[in-house]
Amino acid sequence: MALTLRSSVSLVNQKETRLPKPKEDVSTKVSYLGKTKVNQSFRLRIKSSMQQTHVTGDNSSKNFNAQVTMKNEKREKLHAPLVGHSHNDSMRVPVFVMLPLDTVTMGGTLNKPRAMNASLMALKSAGVEGVMVDAWWGLVEREEPLKYNWEGYAELVQMVQRHGLKLQVVMSFHQCGGNVGDSCSIPLPQWVLEEISKNPELVYTDRSGRRNPEYISLGCDSMPVLRGRTPIQVYSDYMRSFRDRFRDYLGSVIMEIQVGMGPCGELRYPSYPESNGTWKFPGIGEFQCYDKYMRGSLEASAEAIGKKDWGRSGPHDSGQYNNFPEETGFFRREGTWNSEYGQFFLDWYSTKLVEHGERILASAKGIFNSRGVKLSAKVAGIHWHYKARSHAAELTAGYYNTRFHDGYLAIAEMLAKHGAVFNFTCMEMRDKEQSEHASSSPEGLVHQVKMATRRAGAELAGENALERYDAAAFSQVLATSDSGSGLSAFTFLRVNKNLFEGENWRHFVEFVKSMSEGGRRQSLPLSDSCGTHLYVGHITGFKKQQEQAQHVALV
Repeated sequence: MALTLRSSVSLVNQKETRLPKPKEDVSTKVSYLGKTKVNQSFRLRIKSSMQQTHVTGDNSSKNFNAQVTMKNEKREKLHAPLVGHSHNDSMRVPVFVMLPLDTVTMGGTLNKPRAMNASLMALKSAGVEGVMVDAWWGLVEREEPLKYNWEGYAELVQMVQRHGLKLQVVMSFHQCGGNVGDSCSIPLPQWVLEEISKNPELVYTDRSGRRNPEYISLGCDSMPVLRGRTPIQVYSDYMRSFRDRFRDYLGSVIMEIQVGMGPCGELRYPSYPESNGTWKFPGIGEFQCYDKYMRGSLEASAEAIGKKDWGRSGPHDSGQYNNFPEETGFFRREGTWNSEYGQFFLDWYSTKLVEHGERILASAKGIFNSRGVKLSAKVAGIHWHYKARSHAAELTAGYYNTRFHDGYLAIAEMLAKHGAVFNFTCMEMRDKEQSEHASSSPEGLVHQVKMATRRAGAELAGENALERYDAAAFSQVLATSDSGSGLSAFTFLRVNKNLFEGENWRHFVEFVKSMSEGGRRQSLPLSDSCGTHLYVGHITGFKKQQEQAQHVALV
């Protein structure tokens, strides 16, 4: 299939209040070759006009004591809805789009540059602010310690700059593969895997002894276990190399650095791994605290409060990955999660996670300070079993969020302390779309996170958790952006052939326009009547082309 972009304006400058009258027509045609067959072709035609465009240590003990003395009847009010402040309708919410996971190849080169160029041109014409890309540790520092290859990313940065777009870069210190949406496999650096083979305790481990190679265990953050360097030092050296290589683009093209803090780049434990069928939705997951470094920390914390027995292991009655809360002694309604022991363990487990995030973020802040870029961190939207009192799936992931305890305020306060953006997922989900047996409430979860960030004074940005192009999903994001304190930015998942299909593209372009108006329009019209002159149609001979064997490579 051929993707044809016909535009009378090659680059649309969103900072201008009026579009300049075009001098000539610009057409770009790119052929995609690959294995995937598609059933339709389309053309994307954008006509410009002269009309206006609207652009507008000790703390753990204190927390533990406070939790033990708190009365349940007061704590039941914790998640009650709060009245939000009025949202400024003129506030523009910039939209970014995630690039493919394999944007840079295992060989370190830019993947399918012609297709990427066409995609960026289309995105620019749609009015997006920019794109997001993963800077994979497993690609850049692949072979040897301190030997970095940024060339593929350098080519991308220059291409993004030529299209007048901005770039969010994720410092991806995790493995790609084995989770929702992972379309390729990018392991940790080879030399790191060699160290893990020598010392398997370097990675997260569950109660059964199952090792997870997605990410280095936070238990050894300060241990010189990676050929004389600590993991935090390794992450810092990596970010420092990125800063030095792209110094001239920071603050002008590269506007945000999202600091990876765990599996999928999220600040969490790998409590629900999908690889090899270990976990399936909506299982509660398992605690990941059984490597020797985490066990040592737990033992020391228990001894510090005179409860040595509590440090011998994690909860013995917390079930397995695919259990439901009521099938376990720990997570059931009146389970031990709310006992003195349960509160101690959950406080230790969640505090370790927040401290891990702060160590990496503090380092990133020192490295990128005064470079004109924002820092951000991603938190997972674990919405299943949210309606249960224990919030079991959130607890195993490291978020101490229960009916009586806010698990997101401490994270928001940590991010606010360093001026970092709280990036949250599942913004597109509605409660009524979820199956009842999962006890899900993505809307309730998003509301709680918004209240936590507002209270902490942290900036909130969002992402969609799943690949969706329907009007209902876009409208839900618009509603979230338009309520309360709203969103500072939204990053859409992700660039691929599906995005550019006729109806999907129309919904997406209208969504971007609505976000540029502060999310005021919460429903999408059936046709474009807003003066954008956007036309997305199928080329003639559509039925005939459906029958042809068309090969299209994903961007």
